[in-house]
Amino acid sequence: MNATRAAAPSFRDQVRSAVIWRSGTQIAAQLIAWGSTFLVIRILAPADYGLYAMSVVVLTLLNLMNGYGLANALIRKREVTRQMLRQLFGMLVVLNAALAALQFAAAPWVADYYDQPIVADILRAQALIYLTNPFLALGYAILSREMDFRRQARVNVASALIGAAVALGGALAGLGVWTLVLAPLAMFASRALGMAIAARAFMLPSFDFRGAGGIAGFGGMVALSSLLYFVQTQADIVIAGRVLDPHALGLYTTALFLAQIFVNKVVPPLNEVAFAAYARVQDDRALYAKGFLTAARTIMLLAAPFCFGLAATAEPLVEVVLGAKWRAAAPLLALLALAMPVMTLQVLFAPATNAVGRPGLATRSAALGAVVMPLAFLVGVQWGAVGVAAAWLAAYPLLTAVTAAWSLPAIGVRARALGEAILAPLLAGAAMAAAVVGVDRAAAVLPPAPRLGLLIAVGSATYLGWLLTFARPRLIELAELVRGR
Repeated sequence: MNATRAAAPSFRDQVRSAVIWRSGTQIAAQLIAWGSTFLVIRILAPADYGLYAMSVVVLTLLNLMNGYGLANALIRKREVTRQMLRQLFGMLVVLNAALAALQFAAAPWVADYYDQPIVADILRAQALIYLTNPFLALGYAILSREMDFRRQARVNVASALIGAAVALGGALAGLGVWTLVLAPLAMFASRALGMAIAARAFMLPSFDFRGAGGIAGFGGMVALSSLLYFVQTQADIVIAGRVLDPHALGLYTTALFLAQIFVNKVVPPLNEVAFAAYARVQDDRALYAKGFLTAARTIMLLAAPFCFGLAATAEPLVEVVLGAKWRAAAPLLALLALAMPVMTLQVLFAPATNAVGRPGLATRSAALGAVVMPLAFLVGVQWGAVGVAAAWLAAYPLLTAVTAAWSLPAIGVRARALGEAILAPLLAGAAMAAAVVGVDRAAAVLPPAPRLGLLIAVGSATYLGWLLTFARPRLIELAELVRGR
């Protein structure tokens, strides 16, 4: 008992350090990337983003099978030998070489589907990204097992700087859509090299996979779940790309990018730390459940003001951040942002159920989403981009509710406990949005920049005021987490 108590603060400090380094530097890296991205958006045309979105569907699909599930299988193992690492490296090399060849070969067919010949050339260039994945995933697995997110963070910031420089340089040089191709290539290549150096992951791959069935099985289940998740989240581009022109598709995908900044950029690094932490305490079910509820409370406390704030300030925000030529994206952003709190909650379940050895639950939820979301998009696209955006808001709450019902028993958390954990930020976010919309009726005569500044001030004050009045313990808990208590 004394040994357990002595070890607990050390593990808590490890988790806190991991969260600070992984999320803190992720924010720094994203600020760099966003600064570059918003400048590039102002230079490029919506059609450039529409063409890029057509290629990204394929890239995202195949990247879901790039072997990170294999790396996660190794992270949750209690003991790992050098031979296991070599086997993982070998699996990653074989898998990613096959993915690169597949994308290269499929490029003309995808271009024909969209009736955009340039998409084939874009896909062939993007195939080079897969060659970086083995080094990146191996280094990630080694450092994550050690709960060493500090060295990972440094690599991520450096690669973000390189990607931002390439993106801005390409846009200023007039490269158009090729700017969006070259920047990720530069970022992935530099990140893979940096991660391999940071983890000292220099070894020959082993193609003798005997005894690696457990790793392959877990990785395969995670890959299947990711594949199904791709269908539910990327079907909108596949469906809308056949109906909308590149300009309209560019407006929609850029609005979606803004709406998903929190769930796609802030939550994933937190989930990486959560998965590693869950794996360490998987035998202590009470601590496991407590950790999940703490993560849900904290993340939703941050997600609610971001998502509701985007929805309430969409019009001036788009004009200030992106420019007047993107004004038509504002109604799309407002609809999409309202769906993101439930999407944020939904993506918190998979790391918790995977770490406890139940990847099939995430696969089942992804399979449901792979049916529900495409059907919603097929119906919504009849009303154009607005209909596709509305489909997210209509279908995702149902998907999240079912995912929670399936996942919570495995995590050891009651639905009521989860509801109590997320109720306060949701109510505060709704109150904030109502106050902002009310003020905006009078502020609409102001120029976009001061109008946006006023709305941000009103929203921030309302959100914090509501929490201080009705949910002060949530703010105290967040402060104590930051202070390491």
